[in-house]
Amino acid sequence: MPASGAGGVLHIDLDALAANWRALRDAAGGAETAAVVKANAYGTGIEKAVPALGRAGCRTFFVAHLSEAVRARAVAYDATIYVLNGLLPGTAPSYAEHDLRPVLGSFEEIEEWAGFCRSQNHRLKAAIHVDTGMNRLGLTVPQGLMLKDTAALQDFETALLMSHFVSAEESDNPLNRQQAEAFEAVRSSLPHVPASLSNSSGIFLRDKPHYDLVRPGYALYGGNPTPDLDNPMRPVIGLEGRIVQLRWVEAEHTVGYNGRWLALSKRRIATISVGYADGYPRSSSARGKSGEELLAGVALVAGQRCPFAGNVSMDLLAVDVTDVPEAQVKRGDPVTLIGGELTLDEVGRRAGTIGYEILTNLGSRYARTYSGDAG
Repeated sequence: MPASGAGGVLHIDLDALAANWRALRDAAGGAETAAVVKANAYGTGIEKAVPALGRAGCRTFFVAHLSEAVRARAVAYDATIYVLNGLLPGTAPSYAEHDLRPVLGSFEEIEEWAGFCRSQNHRLKAAIHVDTGMNRLGLTVPQGLMLKDTAALQDFETALLMSHFVSAEESDNPLNRQQAEAFEAVRSSLPHVPASLSNSSGIFLRDKPHYDLVRPGYALYGGNPTPDLDNPMRPVIGLEGRIVQLRWVEAEHTVGYNGRWLALSKRRIATISVGYADGYPRSSSARGKSGEELLAGVALVAGQRCPFAGNVSMDLLAVDVTDVPEAQVKRGDPVTLIGGELTLDEVGRRAGTIGYEILTNLGSRYARTYSGDAG
């Protein structure tokens, strides 16, 4: 869909994406800097983001699902690609066909991968995930300490030993040190295997647990990896919606489904052609009365902050533009929903969620424009 006919336009800056990768590479010292491109490269598009990161120098990528890995392989012929969510039963041949590496998180997965490698008479590569506190995927720490005596490891090449921080964005959280110590214990039992612990925020921890490879995701796309400090990353995405109608709402009238927002005085309302079907969160809805300070969405209209009015619906949201001079707002004008002073992290906070969710929910109905070549 061309931008002129779309209700919303998503702008993606590939040069900023590449610059963020380089900044993270520099912050990681001598560790290899990979890129996490799961969830369609956090909503920016695998087919665009992966080549841009490759041109910047990235050689290793992480995705969540096998289907994402196949897409990444199609545009990154010689890259290393890991699949974080593990080896589903019977999928080993697909990994081999596309030269992909599963992240193995249980002895069952290890045995299946080892058995497949024996059947092919070839020591294929894989990562092993040890859980140091997240309690989702991965071997337990005691199981990790048993790896050095696990015969199945002779049948494939363990290319990476990894774990994942629980709260790296909280720099003083004692869990960070506990996890690092647990991971170091397992790593010491497999000293010749490359190791990886740090996500985006982990790169900036004081103890610098960079090991051999770091795996930034959110920070690549402009999210703040150091929430207590200024954001060191460049913004990568911007989102604009289009005004489809302007109207005056009389005092004591409501706006939107269920009448959850009440105009206390005559208000001018701009209806924007973006809603939760586009991935804009319904939790940004404004429920209260005009003039109240609400934890709800805002938009930049003619450069001015304007609060949402009423519930975000499937295809539309309403913005109170009364304080913007009438001559500066007309049907068809763009309004900024993410961008400029309205950062990704602020949009997440106003929706009662995190910028990660905002990014990964960016919908398919937007017209997408790309700038830069990241060369």
